Amino acid sequence: MWEDMAQASKTSDASSPQLDDHAQGAALRLLKFGLTQNAKNDVVSRGRPRIAPRVIDATEERVKLRDCVDDTKWLLYKRDGTLKNHVPGSHDRADAIVEVVKGEWKVTSLYLHEAGSC
Repeated sequence: MWEDMAQASKTSDASSPQLDDHAQGAALRLLKFGLTQNAKNDVVSRGRPRIAPRVIDATEERVKLRDCVDDTKWLLYKRDGTLKNHVPGSHDRADAIVEVVKGEWKVTSLYLHEAGSC
């Protein structure tokens, strides 16, 4: 899911067909909302988040994950190539639910905590 988001964020394309490859429901809506906001603000992202999720709870068809997403190398840029601002990336707590949906694992719930939350 994060790789799909990183690809779509290069152009702030909320209609990217990749987004629903690994996300659906509330998680997919959150990703699309963020990309739509970036497009409205005329910014794109460069780089990639670094992730290392850990399992908090699991059943055969549902996994709860927690991560400290490192977005210090995944920053917002204006379309002219300059940084949107001089605010560095941070480490943000992320909680996700991944479930089997029609035989495929998909992130169905994603909550991103405030910047610097981990």
